[in-house]
Amino acid sequence: MPRPLLTYSPAVTVTLGEVVAALEARYDPVLAEDWDAVGLVCGDPDEPVQRVLFAVDPVSAVVDEVVGTGAQLLVTHHPLFLTPVHGVPAGDPKGRLVHRLVRAGAGLFVAHTNADRAPDSGVNDALAAALGLRGTTPLQPAATDPRAGLGRIGRLPEALTLQQFADLVATALPDAVGGVRAAGDPGRRIETVAVCGGSGGSLLPTAAAAGADVLLTSDLRHHPVSESQEVPGPAVCDVAHFASEWPWLPVAADVLRRDLGGRVEVAVSHRRTDPWTCSAGGAAAGAGRLSG
Repeated sequence: MPRPLLTYSPAVTVTLGEVVAALEARYDPVLAEDWDAVGLVCGDPDEPVQRVLFAVDPVSAVVDEVVGTGAQLLVTHHPLFLTPVHGVPAGDPKGRLVHRLVRAGAGLFVAHTNADRAPDSGVNDALAAALGLRGTTPLQPAATDPRAGLGRIGRLPEALTLQQFADLVATALPDAVGGVRAAGDPGRRIETVAVCGGSGGSLLPTAAAAGADVLLTSDLRHHPVSESQEVPGPAVCDVAHFASEWPWLPVAADVLRRDLGGRVEVAVSHRRTDPWTCSAGGAAAGAGRLSG
């Protein structure tokens, strides 16, 4: 798993408000879904920030890292709260994380579906770049900005078989217990690739209409994948949700550092927050017969 730790020594600290402004300039809240919860979750905009830690998930292991490194801001892709809350008591698991961050003098900022749709330095551009795709454009462009939108579609430097593409994905993305799964003829020629970090199964028809040879995304369900392989359309590659979004972290960290002129230290969390911890069995398609 690639785990770069990006560290820089700032000459002058900046306020949390300045950091938030820089993040929102890149990951405009207007791009977020109506149901999403993005932006500053906790923290005083007037407090100084010297260190920022980037992670996929706001979970206890990551907060441990915030406390241990002395970061004043945690930036995560996934929200801590997606449903309305009326309080954050320390006896509640999520409330406990807020209390720990506040006691440590650290804020929490979330860039979720706005980071998915953002141009240039968003989740999907980072995923496409990790696979070496060229000439990428949004798979589903935003109505207000054709450079922004869900997913990306581009071309590989050279054609691969579906099996070779799955091997490329396994090498390019963080390891996960579930590995990389693909649906389609393993020998199928893959050149035009559509990607969507996170849960992008709803984009299968869009990928087909765009002429993609394969759609790479996460959290795919049995029936839509099975049905997609009964009609002309792309092959499907399914990876861990965490793995598909992790490539954004070093990109976002480096962009923030540059946007603030090197005045903050930035780091990427070393914690693997994919929730799956073990597996058993597994077989290639058509390998052997079912027992019974």
